[in-house]
Amino acid sequence: MKEWGYAQHDVSEELAQLHFFSIKKVQDGQAIEFTITVKEFITPQLGAMTFFAQADKQTNQRTAPYTASGWGNNLMTALRTCIEEIHRFPYEEEARAAGV
Repeated sequence: MKEWGYAQHDVSEELAQLHFFSIKKVQDGQAIEFTITVKEFITPQLGAMTFFAQADKQTNQRTAPYTASGWGNNLMTALRTCIEEIHRFPYEEEARAAGV
């Protein structure tokens, strides 16, 4: 167990260390910046993976809004999956705001 994990009193608290990353998705000549937060759980729920990554913005907003995320047994897997999901759908916020 990592040293910081001993601060958790009960497993129901789901103590996690946060890791932050930034990535730019280039679309239609514009760079859209996403912040990805990866939670590293000290005691993941039964059967759950230790790392969970989630983007701060949704994609595919006009059809079915989607928040990119990813799970993994290590930080790299969760982060890589989340990045792949960011690229899965277009970012449509500007078009939506313009009433298109």
